[in-house]
Amino acid sequence: MILVYTHKITPRIRYIFKHILTRTLLIPVSFSSKIEDFVAHNGPKLSYTKTPLGNEFFIKSNDLLFEQGVNDLEISMQKWDEIPCFFTTNKKSNIPFDIFAASFYLISRYEEYLPHVKDLHGRFTAEQSVAYKHQFLEKPIVDIWAYKFLDILKERFPEYEYDKRSYNYISTIDIDNAFAYKHKSLIRSVGGFFNDLFKFKLIEVWNRFTVVWNLKKDPFDTFDKILRLKKEYKVKTIFFFLIGDYSTFDTNVSASKTKYKLLIKEMVDYARVGLHPSYFTMQNAPLLKKEKERLEDITNMPVKRSRQHYLRFSLPETYQNLIDLEVEEDYSMGYASNVGFRAGTCTPFYFYDLDFEIQTPLKIFPFALMDTTLNDYMRLTPKQSLGRIRDLKNEVKAVDGTFITLFHNENLSDYLRWKGWKRLYESMLKIATS
Repeated sequence: MILVYTHKITPRIRYIFKHILTRTLLIPVSFSSKIEDFVAHNGPKLSYTKTPLGNEFFIKSNDLLFEQGVNDLEISMQKWDEIPCFFTTNKKSNIPFDIFAASFYLISRYEEYLPHVKDLHGRFTAEQSVAYKHQFLEKPIVDIWAYKFLDILKERFPEYEYDKRSYNYISTIDIDNAFAYKHKSLIRSVGGFFNDLFKFKLIEVWNRFTVVWNLKKDPFDTFDKILRLKKEYKVKTIFFFLIGDYSTFDTNVSASKTKYKLLIKEMVDYARVGLHPSYFTMQNAPLLKKEKERLEDITNMPVKRSRQHYLRFSLPETYQNLIDLEVEEDYSMGYASNVGFRAGTCTPFYFYDLDFEIQTPLKIFPFALMDTTLNDYMRLTPKQSLGRIRDLKNEVKAVDGTFITLFHNENLSDYLRWKGWKRLYESMLKIATS
């Protein structure tokens, strides 16, 4: 255990020290604001305050962890051995930057509470983030800082036995469209047929006809293959099912369709299943509740994990709504337009609510990349995508973190915009599990 002395123990200090020391570096931590307790402690200890008490391990504190609410902070980026960092300390401090305040700024998504311009879908954009502006979005910077800090701790307290965490991988699959043509309503099927015909999409007209008349398997029905690869590579896999009512942005099969219900029930037998709340649930708590109950009725089990459709979430409202519904895990933390680490970390963390200044029970699992980001936004080829996937995986592996990817069942179809992408998912699994 390591003892931390600080002149004032705030919820922010408890939160971020536990994240860095306990969840990332596996070092138990306790806190004291009494100098005599600190002096009497025999094990590893450090002070986090304005001036050192003596010649102890000292980190000069930034004001951020002692404040409440949100202020417009000036972020001055510098380098710590070639690694970008901010919130400089002074010469008396054993580390040149207050990585605890800097980590809190990134993990709490402090910048997303500040005034910003939202994109077409009402989302905070990567381009406005400090990570994008200073070119460290594709590095789990908080974990890198933590490991640099660990090296210095080991020098100062070599007799302490340090545990080492292990790298792990989670494959997540969003089911926006379980089927391309099957099990759609008559109106949608006929409308789609004439729409394709009008636009001279003759291959799609033929495919729709052959699938609807059971002459061919639906191209988006790739679930057997995903489950086979899950078993072959021993991969933890989570399916997020969209079961909202039909809208411009929610075009999945109706949740009232027996075949769709059976598919969800089947996936529950082989993998973990979560809710994919529909487009308009971002700030609509009653709609979110309705969809959660709908999935629970199908699976006969409580919904514990979730990922927002279109990655549409607004802080803190969306997360507060999930907490009210007793959802325990959220997997929405990432950007649609860019790969990388939106919260600066590849370690799951608890959502800190800056409105109420508390650590909540909602655990956030940040993902590193999404297939539609690679294809639609970044316009990469499957081969180029594999290179980016390998780079991101190596970044996570270097800090023994959790590598999370987001793919869709459509990606494995080799159909329409996913032509040529069929093998990417398996190639990624090979990289991720090697």
